[in-house]
Amino acid sequence: MNITELRVLKYFLAVSKHENISRAAKELHLTQPTLSRQIAELEEELGVDLLIRGKRRTVLTEAGLLLKVRAEEIVSLTDKTMGQLANIDEIFEGDVYIGCGETEGMRELVRAIESIHTSYPKIRIHLTSGNDELVTDGLQKGILDFGLLCSAREPAEYSYLQIPHKDVWGLYMTKKNMLSKKQNICAKDIAGEPLIVSRQALNAKEFDHWLKKRAEELNIAATYNLVYNAIFLVEHGFGSVLSFKGLIPTMRENNESIVFRPLFPELLSNNFIVWKKGQVFSHAGQLVLNAFENAFS
Repeated sequence: MNITELRVLKYFLAVSKHENISRAAKELHLTQPTLSRQIAELEEELGVDLLIRGKRRTVLTEAGLLLKVRAEEIVSLTDKTMGQLANIDEIFEGDVYIGCGETEGMRELVRAIESIHTSYPKIRIHLTSGNDELVTDGLQKGILDFGLLCSAREPAEYSYLQIPHKDVWGLYMTKKNMLSKKQNICAKDIAGEPLIVSRQALNAKEFDHWLKKRAEELNIAATYNLVYNAIFLVEHGFGSVLSFKGLIPTMRENNESIVFRPLFPELLSNNFIVWKKGQVFSHAGQLVLNAFENAFS
């Protein structure tokens, strides 16, 4: 892809953001006819309509929605690559992209690269939060340099280091719930309990061995991707959240207490820092990798 093609993709993304060619043209410092012509030429080249043009609002067609996703990936990866090339001769400067799930293992990861921040303040760390699926997708597309994964199994498809932290699974619930009077939660306790469960954990069958049956047989009231917003479902009576200890405040302002009770027998999840096999790192990325190896090897 040449510079002109990349610029037109950025034009298209500006139009999709503003849903208005005039406002997009103003942001891009172009005239409206110039921007309209560029988008029309892009549609002609691709052989599809990308926009439905209205008097006040411009919306994306199905083809436009698909191109928007791909264009965002291309622009993000290109910007990252250009940044690395700009700093290729300067070992003390650069950007490192890390995808991470919700886990207290992040404390160990941050502790490992603390010296990088102190010694090389021009190395910028960019965190992207997401579940394992989103993190591995970013790794495969080259948008992320590293990923922090939570799993009971070793991620053999990647180069990895295990972080010395294990997440403890348990149940978050309101104090009104009778289960809150127990010190820990057994499989029989949640047999009929409305549960709010991680989609990732369900797909990976994280609970099947502990339950001694398929987790899909539970009373699943809702699922979540990241747990932060799931707590609002707990507060409004949708059910109780299965998640890691330490991720949700157990006292919330202007609301009743939320309590955490660990599962019994104990159910643990390991933490791994991973990267693509054969990955070629920038100077900044290599420094971060060295820090991880020093901390976790």
